[in-house]
Amino acid sequence: MSAKILVVDDEKSSVEATVEVLEREGYDLYAAAGGREALKTLDEERIDVVITDLKMPDLSGIELLTHIRDRAPDTQVIILTGYGTVDSAVKAMHAGAISYLQKPVNIDILRQTVRNALEKWALFIQNVNLREQLDDKFGFDNIIGRSKPMIELFRLTRQVAPTNATVLITGENGVGKELIAKAIHNHSRRTDKPYKVINCAALTPTLLESELFGHERGAFTGATSRKLGIFEQSHNGTLVLDEIGEMGLEAQVRFLRVLEQGEFTRVGGDKTITVDVRIIAATNRDLEEAVTNKDFRPDLYHRINRFRLRVPPLRERREDIPLLVDVFIKELSREHVKPISEITVKAMDYLKKQDWSGNIRELRNTIETAVILTTTESISIEDFFTDTQKVPQQTEGPAGDSVGTIGMTMEEIEKEAIHKTLEQTSGNKKQTAEILGIGLRTLYRKLESYGWINAEREL
Repeated sequence: MSAKILVVDDEKSSVEATVEVLEREGYDLYAAAGGREALKTLDEERIDVVITDLKMPDLSGIELLTHIRDRAPDTQVIILTGYGTVDSAVKAMHAGAISYLQKPVNIDILRQTVRNALEKWALFIQNVNLREQLDDKFGFDNIIGRSKPMIELFRLTRQVAPTNATVLITGENGVGKELIAKAIHNHSRRTDKPYKVINCAALTPTLLESELFGHERGAFTGATSRKLGIFEQSHNGTLVLDEIGEMGLEAQVRFLRVLEQGEFTRVGGDKTITVDVRIIAATNRDLEEAVTNKDFRPDLYHRINRFRLRVPPLRERREDIPLLVDVFIKELSREHVKPISEITVKAMDYLKKQDWSGNIRELRNTIETAVILTTTESISIEDFFTDTQKVPQQTEGPAGDSVGTIGMTMEEIEKEAIHKTLEQTSGNKKQTAEILGIGLRTLYRKLESYGWINAEREL
C-alpha cells in the first residue's frame, strides 16, 4: 500500500509543484487549499504525512499541526514557509513538526525529508503494534491484568491518554494508581517531556505551596534563594498530584487558578508565570464526601473530575492473582537469589481467596515473605507467615479427605482430584497424569487454567 501524503497551501502553484514532485515517487497524493479543507480530508482519509504551509488565511500551519496532534498523533507533519525565522522554526518543532523547510524547497531535500517522515511513521506504528501484542498477553504498559475490570480500565486509559484532558484516578491504597498515571503519560503526546509526581499528603501546607509554585528569596524563614516549583519544572509535561484529597484549602485556591488560567505566582513573588501542564490527580478518598464536609472545594473537584478512572481493588479481579504471583515470584527470586520455580496448589488457592485490603502491594509483600522463608524450589502456605500460629488449618471432610465432595460440581471434584494426586506424587506431573488416566499435555492445560503453572514455560 502506497503512503498517503496531504499537501496543504493556499497558493495553488505551490501545491501543484509539490504534488508533481512526490507523485513520481509513487505516493498517493491529496491536496488542500487551506487548513479547514485539510481537516476535512483528515477526517475522511488516513494520512501518513502532511506537508503544510506555515502562513494561511483560514488556519495557520501551527494551528493545523495542533489539530493533527489531537486527531492523529501518528501522522507526521512537515512545515513549509517562505518567511522563515528562527522563532517560527523553534515554535513548529516544539509543536511536533518533524521538519521545517524554507521555500523554494530543494527537490532532493524534500524527497529525503518525506522519506525520513515515513520511516518515523513506520517505526511509530511498529511500536504501537508491538505494545498491543504485549498488552494482549500480559496487560497494558507493564500493568498486569486480563480480567474484565482491568481490560475496561486499559481501554479507557488508551482513549484518554492522547488528549490533554485532566484525569482523576481513584482507588484504594496499593491498587496501582501511580502505574495508571505513568501509562497515561507514556501514551500521550507529552511522553518525551517532564513527568513529575508530588504527594500532597507528605508535606505541610506551607511546604506544599512552595513545592508546587516555587518561592522567591526571602519569602519565608529559610528561603535563602529562589526556587522553581514543580509546575515550572513540569512545563509542557505531566504533573501527578497524588493524594490530592489531602491538599489544604488555601493551596486548593491557588491550584484552581493554575488549572483555569494556566498561570500562577511564586510564593513571595508578584511576577505571573504561565505554564502548559497536564494534570493527573489521584486519591483514595471519597472527594464527594470531602466536598460535603467542606474539606475540598467543589469548584476544584468539578475541575479535576473531567475524566475519571477507577482502579479496581484486587478482590474484584481475583483471576489476575495467578498472573501477578508468577511475575512476583520471578522478580523476587532474582532479587533474593533463590531458585524458586512454582507455588503449590493449596498456596495459590489460599491467595485467590484473600480480600487483600492492601491490594497488589500487600500481595507482593506476601510473596516476598514466602520467597525469603521457603527452603525448597516451591512456595507453600506455611511460607506466607513468619508467625506459625497464623498458618490456616485445613478442615477435614468425610473419610479423612481434606474436602468432601458433597455439593461440589464435577469440575470442582476434578480439580480436587488433580490437587490430591499431585500432593501424593510430590508434584510429579508425569506420574500424576498416569494415575488419573489422562495425557500429560491435558494435565498441563488444566493446571494452567487453574493458574497453578505456566504450561508454555514447562513444556
